[in-house]
Amino acid sequence: MPTTIQPIILTTDAERLAAFYAGLLGATETRRVPADGPVFFIGLTVDDAEVGVVADASVDTTVTPRVLISIDVPDVDALLDRVGELGGKVLGPPNDMAWGQRVAHVQDPDGNPVNLTQPI
Repeated sequence: MPTTIQPIILTTDAERLAAFYAGLLGATETRRVPADGPVFFIGLTVDDAEVGVVADASVDTTVTPRVLISIDVPDVDALLDRVGELGGKVLGPPNDMAWGQRVAHVQDPDGNPVNLTQPI
């Protein structure tokens, strides 16, 4: 059985996308491949979660994504201003859902859908 599942986001601009997630979530860069020169992979850690960002010049960021990134955060409302400042887009106000979460739908700078969630 797997012990870790790590989402990997493909992008044409790994530095920009890693900066978005680092700035929004306080993620720490834990790995960079290669260590010098043009980057291929940036590993980010937030608490005990990991996400990877991979540079791929052939990625078409205009194609509708098939993955939704859902991230539990301490305060959804407090992060919404940061989304735009970091190059993302807020798609609407947060909503309190019947299943006990407050959810805001946003997009990262590549247009990937991201749900910022917190327990109510």
